[in-house]
Amino acid sequence: MSLPANLVTIHPYFKAHPGKEAQIQSLMEQFVAKTRAETLCSFYEFTVLDDAVFCREGYAGAEGVMKHLENVGAILDEMLTVADLTRLEFHGPAEEIDQLRGPLGHLNPAWFVLRCGIAR
Repeated sequence: MSLPANLVTIHPYFKAHPGKEAQIQSLMEQFVAKTRAETLCSFYEFTVLDDAVFCREGYAGAEGVMKHLENVGAILDEMLTVADLTRLEFHGPAEEIDQLRGPLGHLNPAWFVLRCGIAR
């Protein structure tokens, strides 16, 4: 898979409320369906371990991140009624991360800045 040089990944971790597994499964499917049409999305998937829910997602730059969050905002609001957001991370090149700090700083994420890696 070829990824954009300005790739920004979001790493949200949720803790499901007891007894809400079926509703969370439905919401995960809604997130995927809504995200499928986003042209700046490189990958998007959920993984689950017991009551922990993780979304692995990557976008072409800060623009892709912001468009995604606007697109899925209503679903995210619903997810937060059945699960707690326990950790949020953004990973990417400094120039992209810096564009997100202002509009998303209120979420108190961890900001990981790319230092080196392999591009194919």
